[in-house]
Amino acid sequence: MTDAIVTPLTQALAEGKLSREELKSFLQRSNGPALRRLIAWIAVLALTTTLVALSWDSWLIWPAMLLQGVVLVHHFSLQHECVHYTVFRTRWLNDVVGNICGFIIMVPHKHFRYEHCDHHTYTQLVGDDPELVAMPQNLWQYVFYLSAIPYWRAKFTELFRHVAGRLTSEEERFIPKVERAAVFREARIMLAGYVLILAAMAASGNWALLWFWVIPMILGEPVMRFIRMTEHVGRPTVPQMHKNTRTNLVSFPWRFLCWNMNYHAEHHYVSSVPFHALPRLHEKLKDHIHVEPGGYLGAHRDILRQLLGRRL
Repeated sequence: MTDAIVTPLTQALAEGKLSREELKSFLQRSNGPALRRLIAWIAVLALTTTLVALSWDSWLIWPAMLLQGVVLVHHFSLQHECVHYTVFRTRWLNDVVGNICGFIIMVPHKHFRYEHCDHHTYTQLVGDDPELVAMPQNLWQYVFYLSAIPYWRAKFTELFRHVAGRLTSEEERFIPKVERAAVFREARIMLAGYVLILAAMAASGNWALLWFWVIPMILGEPVMRFIRMTEHVGRPTVPQMHKNTRTNLVSFPWRFLCWNMNYHAEHHYVSSVPFHALPRLHEKLKDHIHVEPGGYLGAHRDILRQLLGRRL
């Protein structure tokens, strides 16, 4: 007879840190919290868009576009939650909002859902986790990843590959055969949308979207790469969740933008817990997970310490 698999969550349940009744309450979904946050989200986006417009003829447009870009790239966090169907209780709202976010940041929603499912199944397992970000082997690799150049190269390659009706061997593993045509159709619709927008800008001579959307996205994506590295990079490539995932304690603005995904270890333990319940779940599990009190900067200090240690 084999021993039962023990995870920090089952240990917390066994030790009374978290009761099954509490866990059930954490799993309750509601449209209210997400709708309220979406209103605030749109207000923030309207503010940063206004700042870009007000600084149009000034060098200040560059920091304004960076700020705009930071908000825009965080649509990934909202889309991520929609993939898990934990933003809204109404299921179709998750699909609608997730697809809108995916179009904004060029992350096809259906493909991302299947890819992310394997990420949760095989977190930090080399060769199995399709979203694994390898630990940089030197400072050049570290800086190059943060530049977002590898990211954009991969996203454009992925989009055109799907438009052409092709999958990698890795994608063939996690995308069911019955869904592959839908993945290709999704990519073609997305590319058609981009082409139509580009054609409309060319026909009208109004290239404002480059300054309100495209350039801000390019400026903001390194910030998202900086954040994404803090989730797993530098943690052991083992299946144990209390070792392979990092929770970062960050201030309210960052928690707002990332839809509480700084509580990343908690999310991996119970991925069906809605974003608004993660802070409460953290209070219950914080003694069973890896917590970085220094936030994103603290996580990168840890990554760099490991990196420089390897070089020494």
